[in-house]
Amino acid sequence: MMQLDTEQQTARTWFESLRDQICAEFEAIEREAGSDARFDYAGWDRTDPSGEPGGGGVRGVMKGKVFEKVGVNVSTVGGSFEGEFAKSIHGAAEDPSFFATGISLVAHMANPHVPAVHMNTRFLVTTKRWFGGGADLNPPLPYDEDTADFHATLKAACDRHGEDYYARYKKWADDYFYIPHRQVHRGVGGIFCDHLEGDFDANFAFIQDIGRAFLDSYPRIVRRRMHTPFTDADTAQMLTWRGRYAEFNLVYDRGTLFGLKTGGNIDAILMSLPPLATWA
Repeated sequence: MMQLDTEQQTARTWFESLRDQICAEFEAIEREAGSDARFDYAGWDRTDPSGEPGGGGVRGVMKGKVFEKVGVNVSTVGGSFEGEFAKSIHGAAEDPSFFATGISLVAHMANPHVPAVHMNTRFLVTTKRWFGGGADLNPPLPYDEDTADFHATLKAACDRHGEDYYARYKKWADDYFYIPHRQVHRGVGGIFCDHLEGDFDANFAFIQDIGRAFLDSYPRIVRRRMHTPFTDADTAQMLTWRGRYAEFNLVYDRGTLFGLKTGGNIDAILMSLPPLATWA
């Protein structure tokens, strides 16, 4: 069993608590829609390439009336990066050993008027210690009201920690969540940050506020749109957009690569892929 220091355990406990809060809220939305859908949880264990136990996690998936497919995963893993991959990780070129704990969430919705969403926050330890992550909204049929709501809530969270945080991390998200071969953004953005190191308490407080901001804004947007009538053309637009989302996650997403390179659970890593998509 992995031995965690105080900071590692503190971060892990928060990510698991946030998971529980989010899943409870999403299940409440399903009940409001007349569905009895619940999250199905499956634990998994990781073996490091060295042969030693390397932690593991819990994959949570729900398929319901509102959430066509939503995954909320938490993991706490450790070991050593293999080969050249270590050089691509902050602080691992000198020593390939690592620790990582975090939460990753992707929701694909049944109603095209309800935006899909991604949220991920994490704490990593190499020769350095840092937090990273963020949240971004991915609507097939964008509404200015929803975009403004999502960004305003994230901005309020950012403003509590630094007057330049929102502008910096919004731009980072805009730059990162972009599909070069399509020359389009994946959605309407959000915030993204990485390598927040130094003051553990201050950075941890910010990462917690990102999670709270997501939990505040996204369920509100879902409830606002989940009963909106939709057409076959709306569904076709959603499926085309999902194809682009899948392209980004398989070609460019760093979290997908990290999971695959560190021996993560394949079902958990690829839970971000939509249940249905089209390429015209």
